[in-house]
Amino acid sequence: MNEIFVVIDYQKDFVDGALGFEKAKTLEKKIYEGVKNALESGKHVFFTLDTHTDNYMNTREGKNLPVLHCIDGGDGHRLYGSFEEFYDKEGVTMVKKSGFGSSTLADIIRNTCGAPDVINMCGVVTNMCVIANAIVLQTEFENADIRILSDMCASFDDELHNKAIDVMKNMHMTIVE
Repeated sequence: MNEIFVVIDYQKDFVDGALGFEKAKTLEKKIYEGVKNALESGKHVFFTLDTHTDNYMNTREGKNLPVLHCIDGGDGHRLYGSFEEFYDKEGVTMVKKSGFGSSTLADIIRNTCGAPDVINMCGVVTNMCVIANAIVLQTEFENADIRILSDMCASFDDELHNKAIDVMKNMHMTIVE
């Protein structure tokens, strides 16, 4: 079985930086253990990196979310805390993305390990980037079991987190609590 692990945007700016929120900090240990276990069992791990330039405020996203964040090369763009060790680690791929969802992520997954049977997903923000990428991957890998690790996902708004989980469940994704 071809099973992968995807961590969405667990970067400094989403945890303790420009768009940081307290609940994101509580995920570190669970996600870290998930990544370590995935690698130890031979699964490939993909980290998405929300990536913007100084021109961000002139983009559609920047006009709707006017908070400069995840500037390529800046400190807030880096993975949060203990995840620094995963840069350049065998079995790990970093994927830069400039919007909520990323078709590039699907292309890189396909080029790295073919069509996965199981895609385990976690990260932040549930109601924005997690759900957007889950939908992209479900579309690109229509026979894959998309597993949302809900206890490893968070939003700045618990109600929006729960609504996003409910939407993904109703889209036939597997919700793992």
